[in-house]
Amino acid sequence: MSAVDRCPCGSRREYAQCCEPFHLGNPAPTAEALMRSRYSAFARGLAPYLLRTWHPATRPRRLGLDADLTWRALQIVDTVDGGPDDDSGVVEFRAVARTANGEHHMQHERSTFTRIDGRWVYVDAAAGPLLHDQ
Repeated sequence: MSAVDRCPCGSRREYAQCCEPFHLGNPAPTAEALMRSRYSAFARGLAPYLLRTWHPATRPRRLGLDADLTWRALQIVDTVDGGPDDDSGVVEFRAVARTANGEHHMQHERSTFTRIDGRWVYVDAAAGPLLHDQ
């Protein structure tokens, strides 16, 4: 399997067997799976998916993705609930990106998820600072 085929979420699985089915409309079974698919959507520039999986009460009208960022790695730090039988959950993660000029960024976030009509959606997050390295 080439690196091009791998899912951006860091699962080491092929994209077609990992996050792509969610991007194509299948519901994520857990809050963590949704969070991983949202990370992959950021990495692939899929703003419509991000908006579709955002809670209507907190969703922005539009979402502009930073074309200068290349998302490089995802680390799951912690999960609380968010399983197949739960109605809410929290996923803490760190995501690493690089700008076109080589600057590194790390986003550390503790995201809240809930179910609406049986589908997981992102609600909001307590974010740490966006860290910059050169």
